[in-house]
Amino acid sequence: MAEENIFFLRVKEVCQKNVVTCSPDDALVDVAETMRRKNISGVVVCEGKNSVGIITDRDLRNKVVSRGEDPRQLTVRTIMNSPLIVVDEEDFLFEVLYRMSRHTIHRVGVVDSSGQLTGIITDSDILRLQTRSPQQMIREIEGARTVEELKSLHHRVQGLVVHLVGTGVQTRDLVRMISHLNDQILLRLIILLRKGKYPDLTDRFAFVVLGSEGRREQTLTTDQDNAIVHADDLEEEEARRLEEFSRELNDSLIAIGVPECPGGIMAKNPAWRKSVSDWTRTLNRWLSSSSPENILNCSMFSDLRTIYGDPAFERGLKARMIEHVRGDSTYKMRMAANVMGFLPPLGFFGRIKVERKGDKKGLLDVKKAGIFAITEGIKILSIEAGALEGGTRERIRQLVEKGVMGTQEAEDLDASFHFLVHIRLRGQVEAVRNGRTPTNYVALEQLNRMEKGRLRLALEGVASFQAFLKLHFSLDLMR
Repeated sequence: MAEENIFFLRVKEVCQKNVVTCSPDDALVDVAETMRRKNISGVVVCEGKNSVGIITDRDLRNKVVSRGEDPRQLTVRTIMNSPLIVVDEEDFLFEVLYRMSRHTIHRVGVVDSSGQLTGIITDSDILRLQTRSPQQMIREIEGARTVEELKSLHHRVQGLVVHLVGTGVQTRDLVRMISHLNDQILLRLIILLRKGKYPDLTDRFAFVVLGSEGRREQTLTTDQDNAIVHADDLEEEEARRLEEFSRELNDSLIAIGVPECPGGIMAKNPAWRKSVSDWTRTLNRWLSSSSPENILNCSMFSDLRTIYGDPAFERGLKARMIEHVRGDSTYKMRMAANVMGFLPPLGFFGRIKVERKGDKKGLLDVKKAGIFAITEGIKILSIEAGALEGGTRERIRQLVEKGVMGTQEAEDLDASFHFLVHIRLRGQVEAVRNGRTPTNYVALEQLNRMEKGRLRLALEGVASFQAFLKLHFSLDLMR
């Protein structure tokens, strides 16, 4: 495998399978002796069949030696780190690196689909695999000290994606990697701002992202969709500093190369920076009337994901929205009807209709043609089913598990979604290579006959899905 593709190795192909474990009640000196004898720097702590934590040589240094504690009087439980941060054995290495960076750790446990511990992986294991790879980009993001450095790294993310397209990496995996790297840049920017000008900033807030960024479905064309939720009882000075911080954060993202949202959905705008109570009142207003604007706002907000801060704010607001929409048939019908406004551009005999005039003549907007209908339609079904975690693909899988969709229908829809995202990303990469700004448009003339056939099938899949939504939500009864 090329060095650039190391990110896409499965964890199970790299992790150490022989994991040394101990019990929380084991004597600390015994475990330290095991670490010395086996020449290892960490031991996983297990209680029965469950992994509950980890103890490392750094814990021994920082929590025992430096404090002058008597190790003979201590058990593992007194200094272990809990819970154990884990990844699935089917995950990719870039997800491991993201998890390590997010939690400032050097090793994570590996579990199978049932949650049982099957291995452990360290940053040293990954380092041994490469000399130059995308891992270096993550390390550089973590070490960036200025907005200018982050701007350069943001540009390199685009260059990395351009390079990886066509190397055998699946589009869905590339999209996940783009999201992870963008998250890392955003996190590093927040940390730099807090360390620099805002060391006094309150911790009682959450910076959340929405829309495609919230679903981790970004490609090369993206703008800012973010918000802040903060505690109700902030002091006036705390609120003022949070406002200043949010303004500088959004402006710094623009400087890095992430455009501002044309609709103003950014934390620096008061409408998207509110207390929990104010957000609750806003949600109630959006949910009280199924106007197109309210439906759009609710849809955007239902994808919110916490990037930094207290995730409890997100969970509470999302639960409030799901509870209301699940019990309001009219609102669900209005949301589904909104999806019907984006019919796939198929003419007689399956001819694909493109823009007929202007600077987009001969081009197809892939987002409007099918991606939007799939992501929004699946979102509504997921809200109804109470399964709104993850992105579109994960939601499709959850809908199958809950019996909302059949396996074959779900596989067909997933294939349609995957191909539409694939040709959009490929078109964006081609635009970047030619010095153009990436968009959601693709030129049909750049597709071969087989690709045009697959595109037609994908759009027919969108039409079938819309027919399913129409029947499921009884849209024929709407007035």
